[in-house]
Amino acid sequence: MALKKTLTIAGSDTSGGAGMQADLKTFQEHGTYGMVALTVVVTMDPNGWTHNVTPLPTELLQKQIDTALSTGIDAVKTGMLSTEEIIRMAGEAIAKSGTSNVVIDPVMVCKGDDEVLNPGNTDAMIQHLLPLAAVTTPNLFEAGQLAGTGTPKSIEEMKTTARKIHELGAKAVVIKGGKALATEKATDLFFDGETFYLLESEKVASTYNHGAGCTFAASVTANLANGLSVKEAVVEAKEFVSAAIAHGWALNDYVGPVMHGAKSRFGAPSVTVTEI
Repeated sequence: MALKKTLTIAGSDTSGGAGMQADLKTFQEHGTYGMVALTVVVTMDPNGWTHNVTPLPTELLQKQIDTALSTGIDAVKTGMLSTEEIIRMAGEAIAKSGTSNVVIDPVMVCKGDDEVLNPGNTDAMIQHLLPLAAVTTPNLFEAGQLAGTGTPKSIEEMKTTARKIHELGAKAVVIKGGKALATEKATDLFFDGETFYLLESEKVASTYNHGAGCTFAASVTANLANGLSVKEAVVEAKEFVSAAIAHGWALNDYVGPVMHGAKSRFGAPSVTVTEI
């Protein structure tokens, strides 16, 4: 039986927890055949674990994209796209792929940092990527940047932000609130263009969540490739990443990644889906 083919246009996280490493692990867990078009390499200073982002030449990125697209792609996601030119290239590649299964994860900073990689990237994402998105998966900060509203701090503000992002072209929006909101549960908001849904799971008292955002988006991507609806893909991805976070572990003194194989090994925590 032929596997569905999934492509991530993203960066490499040398520590292995996020970026294309998380994407490939997640694609594998969902039974798809993962490919990568690598945009940047992120390395860490061993003394303090500060990030260094090294872009790859754009002509090399284009060759990678051409290689992957020549095989036929069932679903594609984006991750860290460090420049406006790379964002434009990714948008052109996605349009060329012919797939409607497009997940835009609008990565703007490295975890642990709070400075946007390139302020012009937000406008480029809005122009070149959001109109192609079957679903986009920003966290609270990224959602506020895309919508121009500032970081939402409540469910009502998340609803307003999601609606604005939908108006920019994304067919569906998931805003990842997680445990950052002052809510009892780890809460995300899904908007399909008509209806809002709260996705809730138990909060995990752990800081071992490195790679959670990449893992969630990659899970949605693989689920779409496998034929799930957008809502089904998002709900399963919430289960998948909740299990991964619940079984996160300490890589070293600085970071703890999620466990990408946790759902298949230990099962998934309960996720409640509520129309609001």
